[in-house]
Amino acid sequence: MILRKIALAFAVTTALSGAAYAADTIKIGLSGPFTGGSSSMGVSMRDGAKLAIEEINKAGGVLGKKLEVVERDDEGKNEVGVQVAQELINKEQVTATVGFINTGVALASQRFYQEAEIPVMNNVATGSIITQQFAPPKEKANYVFRTSANDTIQSAMIVDEAITRQGFKKPAILADSTNYGQLGREDLEKALAAKGVKAVATEKFNIKDTDMTAQLLRAKEAGADVILTYGIGPELAQIANGMAKLGWKVPLVGSWTLSMASYIDNAGPNGDGALMPQTFIQVPNTPKRKAFIEAYQKAYNIERMPSPVSAAQGYDSVYLLAAAIKQAGGTDGKKIREALENLKEKVEGVVTVYDRPYTAADHEAISANIPVFGLVKGGKVVPAHPEDIAGDKAVRFKPKAS
Repeated sequence: MILRKIALAFAVTTALSGAAYAADTIKIGLSGPFTGGSSSMGVSMRDGAKLAIEEINKAGGVLGKKLEVVERDDEGKNEVGVQVAQELINKEQVTATVGFINTGVALASQRFYQEAEIPVMNNVATGSIITQQFAPPKEKANYVFRTSANDTIQSAMIVDEAITRQGFKKPAILADSTNYGQLGREDLEKALAAKGVKAVATEKFNIKDTDMTAQLLRAKEAGADVILTYGIGPELAQIANGMAKLGWKVPLVGSWTLSMASYIDNAGPNGDGALMPQTFIQVPNTPKRKAFIEAYQKAYNIERMPSPVSAAQGYDSVYLLAAAIKQAGGTDGKKIREALENLKEKVEGVVTVYDRPYTAADHEAISANIPVFGLVKGGKVVPAHPEDIAGDKAVRFKPKAS
């Protein structure tokens, strides 16, 4: 009997201690693919976000409380992402979540945060419809925000680079079969149509495909002089390697994922010359970027970030969220959303300085003037047009809403 009372007292004390600890922290969910084909993006995003959380906690936290990160691997799979979202909401009771790498996972999972009125900082996935999934008037309020350049922005940049700046006339499109690839293909076709151009070939491939010969031969026979891509690193590398096997070399101009380590490393020399929009290139051209690069390298003992864009956007998303929680004066999801939509504090990020980046009608922090083109050269991404990040162009700012 005495032992039972002691055990009960211990259990109660432990529960109270746990509750007290939870009350002293602000739980932030962190989800993405930390294994699998998208892992170079997921790990970089996670590490960038955790670096920001560590810095914020060292500076005293938010509202006198430490940020507590709860991370989960969604494996880049829609069904796992759904399970992760429900666990973070119902079991972990997170205040907000940062993450989502894959467009399909985001579209399948973020609905649970929307229903629970928990803000989502979507910091890598780029499908154009992500921030529109619950936009008014479909919903009274939208809890999905983004810090990456959406595919409407990227597709227009890709087409402008390939057709206008580089002068190619016969583009072929190669896109993977996922939501990301097919939505991106649609955006590319719209951007081409706006210039009066139609792809001479449009080809599809699947995740984990290793032979692109058939698609490449059809593009070659159609007379393609450039290939526009929408996919992720491992399969994009197979496109570059497939062209080398065929003895046919035309430029690759595609979405930001051509900067992934899994493209650069798997393609090797065949990957050189690829062009892609980037919100951040691992170049220390501002004090903030220099400090971020050095801190990341020191924290993770790595020279080249697997996905610099993912790392920077993950880092920035945490600082934006922290500013909103501070402005909201607590962890109520509705008040945090309202704070994000009218953020009074300027947030100096790695990508840009965020000055009222969101409104109730606009949940996109990145505008079309912010990304620049990167170029794969010698195993890393460098500025394709150095003049684009020189002088007062080093940091580009979103135009203020009128």
